[in-house]
Amino acid sequence: QVQLVESGGGLVQPGGSLRLSCAASGSIYSINAMGWYRQAPGKQRELVAQITARFSTDYTDSVQGRFTISRDDAKKTVTLQMNSLKPEDTAVYYCKANIIASSWLRGNDYWGQGTQVTVSS
Repeated sequence: QVQLVESGGGLVQPGGSLRLSCAASGSIYSINAMGWYRQAPGKQRELVAQITARFSTDYTDSVQGRFTISRDDAKKTVTLQMNSLKPEDTAVYYCKANIIASSWLRGNDYWGQGTQVTVSS
């Protein structure tokens, strides 16, 4: 059984920084792509950033240059460093990972429970 647990959300003033972390645990053979999504009230969940198993990264335009995604395969973690935060970044942030439980299985997507990020003065 695989679990993703996020941490690091909170309240920050505009222009501030937050660091989100997501740790995977359970029956894990390997991890493919990992990513962060967010969902603001009344809006659809959107991809914020993702990182492949080969450490290739991709960002949505609105966070390019402000957010940085990274991963540590030894610790089975993915991190989102968020700088120059804006009120429009306010949302619940979710971690997602495509995880292979055993060498003979295909990868499945797993989601964390979400962590609230609020940017407000």
